[in-house]
Amino acid sequence: MEIRNIEGLSVAQIRQLVNEGGRFVHFPYTISIVIMTFKRSSSIYFVRPDENSFKYSYKHVGTNLMLGWWGIPWGPIYTIGSLYHHLSGGKDITQEVLSQLIQHDPEANTSTYAINDLVNPNNSSNTTSTSDSPYNIPRN
Repeated sequence: MEIRNIEGLSVAQIRQLVNEGGRFVHFPYTISIVIMTFKRSSSIYFVRPDENSFKYSYKHVGTNLMLGWWGIPWGPIYTIGSLYHHLSGGKDITQEVLSQLIQHDPEANTSTYAINDLVNPNNSSNTTSTSDSPYNIPRN
């Protein structure tokens, strides 16, 4: 799914903006055709700390109001649920998106992973080497 409004930002800059109040949201919308109702989701939008999310949601509100109500019985139910998310500023998925961005960040800090203990077990004071392990993995 496409993330909009993050062009030119590094993961570190995005994390800083999230700490200042930015968030990732998407807007659910409903389309109904008499007996069939489709519940869909917009692209993901990054709403900066100084922005209002309405500028991203207005077209999805219009879709809900024009096409969402017509399916019986789920059209009105899904449309009301979608409108709730629009009025509350979008469905917040900041933590999920941040975890994906950080996981795939080429500039991530890997110094806290203790990889050196697996590669060179003699650095650890409570390490026991056994012959049954092909890798000298420290055992406590």
